[in-house]
Amino acid sequence: MKNTGIQTYLNQFQTELDCPVDGVKINENKVRTIAFFVLLTGIAYIVTSYWLLPLFLTVDFALRAFDYGKFSPLAQLSDAVVKGLNFPVRPIDQAPKRFAAGVGMVFTTAMLILHAIGINTLILTSVLLIFAALELLAGICAGCYVYTILKRSKLIR
Repeated sequence: MKNTGIQTYLNQFQTELDCPVDGVKINENKVRTIAFFVLLTGIAYIVTSYWLLPLFLTVDFALRAFDYGKFSPLAQLSDAVVKGLNFPVRPIDQAPKRFAAGVGMVFTTAMLILHAIGINTLILTSVLLIFAALELLAGICAGCYVYTILKRSKLIR
């Protein structure tokens, strides 16, 4: 099958991702486990519309985005699961995951605001869940794509 122009662009874009790097390593299995809990919490929010769930996610994302991950309830729970199930340590750079947590914080903050003013948050929540599912199931960090787009559009340096 012949590549279309869009497919060629997407393939090139994927090979030229520009992720932040800080040299600090974290366990990819812990990150993917956190994504699992974000996914569960987001699904629970869709089912119940209980506003404390996106508030919880906002706080948790903020703790991880601003490098206070040791206080993050989801990170602590994920640590316990990873250790309890003897998942192997797979080191990856922390910076892209911190950036992705910042994106998650923006999404969940927007969800809270929209919920408070009575606007349906299903689409926004679904995008967050897709990002979490990509991380969980395929190890794809949507934050790297967002970062690359922002950097190429000169919105960040």
